[in-house]
Amino acid sequence: MTATDPALTALAQGWCALSLLHGRIEAHIERALQTRHGLSVREYSLLDVLSRQHDGDGGHLQMKQVADAVVLSQSATTRLVTRLEDRGLLSRYLCPTDRRGIYTNVSEAGLKLLEEARPTNDTALREALDEAARNPELAPLVRAVESAGLPAPA
Repeated sequence: MTATDPALTALAQGWCALSLLHGRIEAHIERALQTRHGLSVREYSLLDVLSRQHDGDGGHLQMKQVADAVVLSQSATTRLVTRLEDRGLLSRYLCPTDRRGIYTNVSEAGLKLLEEARPTNDTALREALDEAARNPELAPLVRAVESAGLPAPA
């Protein structure tokens, strides 16, 4: 294969379209969350992931698992956790079974902010997808995103 191979060119164009779609969606959601709730997309994502923890077996995430879930490095995730902890939206505590482990929980204030921000996030996502669907290059990707959220047929 060469750099001008049609298969590689199509692959590169597909990747560019996917990257463009992601960037547009993220920017639209970022503006909405910042304007209405003073949250970044990353902060919202972190609160959302941590809010889904539970007290059952494996219900609390270690920092590496959190980093993987929000697609950040561990150091960036730790800085993000610290920033939200400083705002009173999160709290950290030692793992009761492994004193080396540290878990993070969403505070009541964090849960309240997340509940208030969730409709903004959802509306901004829908708006960004609707806008992207009008672009013939992005429309197939929008359909793929939309179908990924549907339950599998019985």
